[in-house]
Amino acid sequence: MEIKGLSKENILKISEIKEEDDFFKNYRLESFKNFLNLPMPSFGPKINLNFDDIIYYKNNNIDKKIESNWKNVLKPVVDELDSVGVLESEKHMGGMGVQYESEVIYHNMIKEIEEKHVIFTSIEDAMKRYPELVKKYFGKIVSNNENKFAALNGSVFSGGSFIYVPPHTKLDRPLESYFRINSRNMGQFERTLIIVDDYSDLHYIEGCTAPTYSDSSLHAAVVEIYVGKHAKCRYSTVQNWATNVYNLVTKRAVVDQYGTMEWIDGNIGSKVTMKYPCCVLKGDYSKGTCITISVASKTQIQDSGARMFHIGKNTSSKIISKSIARSGGEADYRGKVSIGKETEESDAMVKCDTLILDDISKSNTIPVNICSNGKGSIEHEATVSKISDQTLFYMESRGLSKEKAEELIVLGFLEEFRKELPMEYAVELNQLIKRNL
Repeated sequence: MEIKGLSKENILKISEIKEEDDFFKNYRLESFKNFLNLPMPSFGPKINLNFDDIIYYKNNNIDKKIESNWKNVLKPVVDELDSVGVLESEKHMGGMGVQYESEVIYHNMIKEIEEKHVIFTSIEDAMKRYPELVKKYFGKIVSNNENKFAALNGSVFSGGSFIYVPPHTKLDRPLESYFRINSRNMGQFERTLIIVDDYSDLHYIEGCTAPTYSDSSLHAAVVEIYVGKHAKCRYSTVQNWATNVYNLVTKRAVVDQYGTMEWIDGNIGSKVTMKYPCCVLKGDYSKGTCITISVASKTQIQDSGARMFHIGKNTSSKIISKSIARSGGEADYRGKVSIGKETEESDAMVKCDTLILDDISKSNTIPVNICSNGKGSIEHEATVSKISDQTLFYMESRGLSKEKAEELIVLGFLEEFRKELPMEYAVELNQLIKRNL
């Protein structure tokens, strides 16, 4: 089944396919009204999309059954996912979910995590099995009038993950979701909702890829995360979308007292990326961290960064942004840090480093830092550099080729990001970086 074009009728078709109750159906319709009234972003890269040309829902699995055994998934799909490392990655995880086009096709979790009463499933399954829990948080952290693409997601969302970690629960192995776009003009609009309850700990990993077509595709996801008191959540993602994909994502976490939220965010592919993971530090002594890398090659614009809103007292945040521009690409940092009037003894640090590999690429740093009281502090530093001829000469004199020398310099530049990833993901990132140099 395929649904193309954006209309009220098509939105109702998606809701009917999902067998949703009135709460979610009405949420979609309200989101669609907001979408029609909201303007396109007034900042960042220009977005050239015809919303009527996009496929908003596609599923070749008529019974929509989510498998827990790869033997029951179509072999061409399994082979395709295996070729990009999904099956190998699962061996290191506590649980794995895979979305192909508009639906989650595979989900599995190891017994040890099931015994801890952790919920890890698709958002649609959670809406049916845990409706009150989902409704308590759904759309509360990211509003459906937040921006045009959050409203679009609220209208046509399909697939995505739901995770609930009960109080006093620590997961020793990460949970992972993988998203694949495999069609021309395809839009993917997954919805991820994560609740890490008090005194619990979760590491969630996300991966994304798509083949290259001449026609543009759209990825417009929404991620909402609630981090409870004394809880911790780490959300790691490395996206390697093809260079025909618009990657326009809204991600936000609300962090309670003594809670910690960490975004580890890598952007290698896509035609245009606009993504600014956000922490709302609501509780006293809460902490937020965002470490990002962006690699922009020919025809690519990576417009990324982070947002930190300090509301509670004695809160702290850290943003580290690493950007690489080459072959005419553009890698920009865009971020906002706000320390409120009632936020006492809070501090924030922003560090932006850019490496430009030639004379035709560019990078911009566009920070907004607001400190509204005399007891808070914000530090900001930014550097832009090139690989010096002296450094290359020294490394070449030690027997390295110019290409190998540049590769080692770039990998060293990104070390602060790579060391935050699980080993298997760090190895994958190395390979992605090498292929993009």
